[in-house]
Amino acid sequence: MMDNRFATALVIACVLSLISTIYMAASIGTDFWYEYRNPSPPENNSEPNKASWDEFISEDADEKTYMDALFQWNGTIGLWRRCITTTENSYWYNSPGETVTKCISFSLSDQFMEKYKEPGNHNSGSDLNRTYLWRLQFLLPFVSLGLMCFGALIGLCACACRSLYPAIATGVLHLLAGLCTLGSVCCYVAGIELLHQKLPPPEGVQGQFGWSFCLACVSAPLQFMAAALFIWAARTNRKEFTLLKAYRVA
Repeated sequence: MMDNRFATALVIACVLSLISTIYMAASIGTDFWYEYRNPSPPENNSEPNKASWDEFISEDADEKTYMDALFQWNGTIGLWRRCITTTENSYWYNSPGETVTKCISFSLSDQFMEKYKEPGNHNSGSDLNRTYLWRLQFLLPFVSLGLMCFGALIGLCACACRSLYPAIATGVLHLLAGLCTLGSVCCYVAGIELLHQKLPPPEGVQGQFGWSFCLACVSAPLQFMAAALFIWAARTNRKEFTLLKAYRVA
């Protein structure tokens, strides 16, 4: 029979694991990892601004092109998409002053495309640091989610077998998932800092990490806490069961 301490630890670990999974999935699926705020965004009714808008929504836009648009029009950027928000009044079907948000997804080839030492200049040479940081910040969150799902599957098998010992594997997988999440957050921060060194925001434009990034930051410690509880409950229960068995034999 399982001790109440271990049962309580497992319930808390499962709740922490569920919350971290929801936070991580929401973080991956939303576009607010980093936000730019321009107090005086340009209107979209001038020819240069129309051209800039059209270049942003083009799938062939290079890094400098879409970053310039993000700076100007209160842009947000996530792992999968980039968005700008502006007052659109250049088309007959929009009323004057109507706020329009336009999002463009990064294709899979965009995620693995090399970054350049001078953003937008293909002749400046490859920037390996930014290239691999971008790839890791995209891949590691999915690895983290996969590890947690696999850990949950092992946990279900442990419940079916009425054994607590496989919870050690669940804990180890959650520990690895937490490391992947933490690595993704670190890669994103480093990538943003390197990008701003190459392409600093214009004067007056403020940048800050968004709530999607915060969800990923919160998810990592939740995964570590769940891992610690899973491993502690499994190891301690196993140790006490071994001692009790030895006592009965004696």
